[in-house]
Amino acid sequence: MSAELLKTPLHDFHVEHGARLVPFAGYAMPVNYPAGILAEHRQCRESAALFDVSHMGQVRLVGDDAAKALETLVPMDIQGLGVGRQRYAFFTNAAGGLLDDLMVTRREHDLLLVVNAGCKDADIRHLVTHIGHRCQVVPMPERALLALQGPLAAQALAHMHHGVTALTFMTGAGFTLAGAECYVTRSGYTGEDGFEISVPAEAAVEIARLLANLPEVRLAGLGARDTLRLEAGLCLYGHDIDDKTTPVEAGLSWAIQKLRRPGGEREGHYPGAEVVGRQLGAGAGVKRVGLVGLERVPVREGATVVDVNGHKVGRVTSGTVSPTLNRPIAMAYVGAEHARPQAEVWAEVRGQKQPMRVVPMPFVPHRYFRG
Repeated sequence: MSAELLKTPLHDFHVEHGARLVPFAGYAMPVNYPAGILAEHRQCRESAALFDVSHMGQVRLVGDDAAKALETLVPMDIQGLGVGRQRYAFFTNAAGGLLDDLMVTRREHDLLLVVNAGCKDADIRHLVTHIGHRCQVVPMPERALLALQGPLAAQALAHMHHGVTALTFMTGAGFTLAGAECYVTRSGYTGEDGFEISVPAEAAVEIARLLANLPEVRLAGLGARDTLRLEAGLCLYGHDIDDKTTPVEAGLSWAIQKLRRPGGEREGHYPGAEVVGRQLGAGAGVKRVGLVGLERVPVREGATVVDVNGHKVGRVTSGTVSPTLNRPIAMAYVGAEHARPQAEVWAEVRGQKQPMRVVPMPFVPHRYFRG
């Protein structure tokens, strides 16, 4: 393990539990534990799995102008977000490309942002540069982040505080867990019901240990997190979305509220608004689609997608063999004319053309708890 890699507060806990550690976004992170990725994936789909996601960035925006200021960087309705409500958002650049995607929760005295690990330093600079004069931008390196995911996640976390069961999907509240002041949102990256728990770094091991010792919970690493999010049709930054991909191309238009769209009450006034607005009206030339393999050969990131005549029409950005469906699945960008459901395309794998079909996402239905 490279000496330069950062460690989360749970590093020794992972080693103690036999984790296989790999470099990820500058951190030594557990890719899996001895049970293996497949078992961890199934654990999350059937019961509850605990993930360390402390490498993610947590940032507070403080000040009366914080919501209005953040709206100058994202095409979301932040001002209308009620206390305890959470929203998916993304930073855009002048060309309408995605700088990062993030979660925003309005709390009583601040906005809590959770950003991707590989982007957090750039995101903090972006926030300070553009809105640092309008609100305080406060990074939170003193906090760890745990994700407890799966159909029994609520039952498990209720052992520590029954109040968490009152939360519904995309809401959050503060709770005292094992004597530590935590902030819990009912959200996640697996398509299952579950929670993300912001905890003081010094309390992270105790809380993780208490949860991991529950009969319905097992530890899970980044390997299962990746197969779960892919089945759920969720983008991974730097793979399925990046600074050259627009929200419309990425199929993320649903995240842009009506009042921020052309003709809306607070339209535009964010980077790339003209490009994004135009695509919202006219559509984009390429689209992110789901693909299911018609044969057993796995199709991986980077594979070229071709039409019946062998002409290149796109590229695979994520791919795996779905543990739930037991067949190859992938996300790809293809020309809009090839993006219609049930269209057949081929992925080139080691010189062979593998037939695939365009299907709606998610591949596996979401099971969020909406109350």
